[in-house]
Amino acid sequence: MEKSNHIELNSAEIANLWTQYINDSSSICILSHSIEKAEDEETKNILEFAVMLAKRHIEKITEFFNRENFPIPKGFTLEEDVNINAPPLFTDTFMLIYMHVMTLLGLTGYAGAIATSAREDQINYFIECNQETMELYKRTASLMLKKGIYSKPPRINPPTEVDYVGNESYLTGWFGKKRPLNVAEISGVSFNMVKVIVKVVLEIGFAQVCQNNEVKKYFQRGKKICEKQFGILSKLLTKDELASPASWVSEVTSSTVPPFSDKLMLNHIVILVAAAVGYFGAGASVSQRRDLALEYTRLMAEVALYAEDGAQLLIKNRWLEQPPLATDRESLAKT
Repeated sequence: MEKSNHIELNSAEIANLWTQYINDSSSICILSHSIEKAEDEETKNILEFAVMLAKRHIEKITEFFNRENFPIPKGFTLEEDVNINAPPLFTDTFMLIYMHVMTLLGLTGYAGAIATSAREDQINYFIECNQETMELYKRTASLMLKKGIYSKPPRINPPTEVDYVGNESYLTGWFGKKRPLNVAEISGVSFNMVKVIVKVVLEIGFAQVCQNNEVKKYFQRGKKICEKQFGILSKLLTKDELASPASWVSEVTSSTVPPFSDKLMLNHIVILVAAAVGYFGAGASVSQRRDLALEYTRLMAEVALYAEDGAQLLIKNRWLEQPPLATDRESLAKT
């Protein structure tokens, strides 16, 4: 890895590296506990591969920041944020599903990092991260298919011929007869439902072991929001007699011993909820039925408010690590 002698890291590149450090340090903590408790060897191998990649990323980001004389984020640690002796909170089945969704989020993030990087070493690094994550995705999806737990998007019957939209009623959805969902809309709804149900399971488990009562109530509130949103999206598919993704709420164990710190659990949920705003927006962007786009807008507003409340809770407990800021010129002038 060669250091550029003339080009400093720009703000986007710093954001990419800083965010990845926080996320990967969180992943190492969550997955390391699951590896310790895993009973299925194939699932354990997937989790170990994911942790190996995350640790490699931490090392490379540390090297990048050291060469730029940039402070290393604290993130999360096994010493402070994990009770490795706690019983498993989730089954191996759910951890494989969780790994699948986290890998999807990683692929999206790395694509964005590549697109916002200018320095050659940064572009090359995130291309490498993307390739590694694609391999992780392939392994995870293959094992899920083998075990029969991969929630495939609904199938449709192929059309008999190519056709074009004949009139503006194609866009309607508020009044009168609604046309069936098209494949882009089906894909968006199904994709968002999978991510919503993973958050439901996490919030059930986290609320079960959380020590801070205010944080526990936040998780319980999030569970209700996610369950409602899952029902709204499921109803859209049901109207067209399409199957919904499976629910995995039974994959939480009965343990009440916290394997993770409240700080780690709350940060993880807030990050996932904030990401959900973007994925609902992506679903809306491919929706050509007005009622569907409006429904996504409502879902986005609801989760955005929930994410903000979570951020305020993190700040209240001094658990929110501050990203690097632009120079405060006004304060400097006063000094």
